[in-house]
Amino acid sequence: MANTEHVRLLGLWSSPFSRRVEWALKLKDVDYEYIEEDIFNKSSQLIELNPVHKAVPVFVHGEKVIAESFVILEYIDETWKQCPLMPQDPHERAMTRFWTKFAEEKMSAAWTATCSLGEEKEKAAKLTVDALEKIEGVLKGKRFFGGESIGYSDIAVGWMSYWLPIWEEVGSTKIVDPLQFPALTSWMRNFLEHPVIKENLPPRDKMIIYFQKRSIEFFPRPRG
Repeated sequence: MANTEHVRLLGLWSSPFSRRVEWALKLKDVDYEYIEEDIFNKSSQLIELNPVHKAVPVFVHGEKVIAESFVILEYIDETWKQCPLMPQDPHERAMTRFWTKFAEEKMSAAWTATCSLGEEKEKAAKLTVDALEKIEGVLKGKRFFGGESIGYSDIAVGWMSYWLPIWEEVGSTKIVDPLQFPALTSWMRNFLEHPVIKENLPPRDKMIIYFQKRSIEFFPRPRG
């Protein structure tokens, strides 16, 4: 029954949260209907399906509605068993959740670190680099977070490999130094070279323009 019920995903083209759900579905070869949302003019469907946060992504499987991308990822992995994302060992699963949560929480400062100004930028940059140093240690000697195969943590925080360099360009700020973070740099390259990921990325030029506009909205430049 799980493989025959209609699957829908409400998302936003530029959102890493929506994209990670798409990556999981593509890896597992699950057919789905994608519905693009406008976060500045939210549809009645989005508000009805996710009345708590009124945000994307929203995953609909038959009559079941699920919000929050990490929750959606685990649901997908438990429903479609092919190409498992989570490890089978309980301890490994716990560590996967730990490092995924750590990366997601700590890397939230990356947008501010790349695109803001002054003291705020300096503080965020330090927080981001400190987090990257710990992630570097986890990735050392590995192709992906879990070893040789792409898995849950890679899908969950893989946005860093594509979004972060774009933010660096928009903010004219370098955060990921290949000499300082060789394992992280290698992981980013491996992730982007995976066929499923490579074929399911938003257009880079469009992303640059989008985040240039967003950076001005979030961090207005002084007039002079």
